[in-house]
Amino acid sequence: MKHFDVAIIGAGIAGASIASEIGEDRSVVLLEAEDHPGYHSTGRSAAFWTESYGGPLVQPLTSASRSFLENPPPEFSESGFLRPRGAVNISRDDEQHLADQFLSDFAESGLSMDRWSWEQAAALVPNLKPIWTHAIHEPDCRDIDVAALHAAYLRDAKRKNVELICRAPVSEIRKDGGMWELSARNESYRATVLVNAAGAWADGIARMAGVKPVGIQPLIRNMVQIETDPPSSPDMPLVVGLDGSFYFKPEAGGGYWLSPHDEIPAEPGDVAPDELSVAIAIDRFEKVMDVAVRRVTRKWAGLRSFAPDRLPVIGFDAGKDDFFWFAGQGGFGIQTAPAAAKLARSVLLGQMPDASLQMINARLYEASRFAQDR
Repeated sequence: MKHFDVAIIGAGIAGASIASEIGEDRSVVLLEAEDHPGYHSTGRSAAFWTESYGGPLVQPLTSASRSFLENPPPEFSESGFLRPRGAVNISRDDEQHLADQFLSDFAESGLSMDRWSWEQAAALVPNLKPIWTHAIHEPDCRDIDVAALHAAYLRDAKRKNVELICRAPVSEIRKDGGMWELSARNESYRATVLVNAAGAWADGIARMAGVKPVGIQPLIRNMVQIETDPPSSPDMPLVVGLDGSFYFKPEAGGGYWLSPHDEIPAEPGDVAPDELSVAIAIDRFEKVMDVAVRRVTRKWAGLRSFAPDRLPVIGFDAGKDDFFWFAGQGGFGIQTAPAAAKLARSVLLGQMPDASLQMINARLYEASRFAQDR
């Protein structure tokens, strides 16, 4: 039986990033149920980084991640993970209140946002229909190379002697002599601290460990890739509906990625694209863009997992000081990964937070905030 300081369950972006952060200071085993890490959520991301996504309480984590994503340490990656994109958030002529509220929500954030007319938006979004008269431009939005970031975290964790074990679904968790003992793939592992980075399975892992769940809910997000006439412009920004009903961006080769921004409650597991959701995504896209959809070239779905208040859960459980939550990262887990992992490291190891986290209120994300509801 192998002994470790820390056992992490789940090797998506959450598990990989925290393993990378603590690997130099602790012996770590990283257990992944699937054949390869990032299968369910990380590998199905829409691949953009925008500071407003997730709302004003998530934004500090996103903003604090930017420097690392643009200029990572050379030993972590030889190049950054962000590329210029820009975003335009739009609403119809009778929905000015949505634009007003959006600007109000981020008024104290310091984010770069400009209110635009339809003419200004249409200059960057060719074929935008004229009913979309309210627009807010976010010039700092970026594309993010999700696969490269995830791979870099896994590579860095390996460099720090983290032991990654795939095809190892955890089947039993128990306490023995003050240590956690985990059974996975006919092997047993002992650890002083258990980190729950299991994404959609986080509540299930908690139950298995005798810890009360915090209410992590998996939600399905559908994505569609299409070809249109005329094709997309490669320099077009991400376009987001201020009513929360769609987003889309250009894809290489003249196509588009789009989503109906749906959140369909689901049980943890593999998910497939829903045909109705695909049709809704295309219908909403056609209401925004004066182009003809020629064909669907790809469709997929992934899981996003949220806590009840839609904020990440980062910290020790209120009832067990050796069970650490690193879950509930919703659709913003990729773009907040560097800051969230550094915050998790400081809490887990009892260290001073990294200087990049000085604007972050860590108490917002503590697992103990759910104690009175459990």
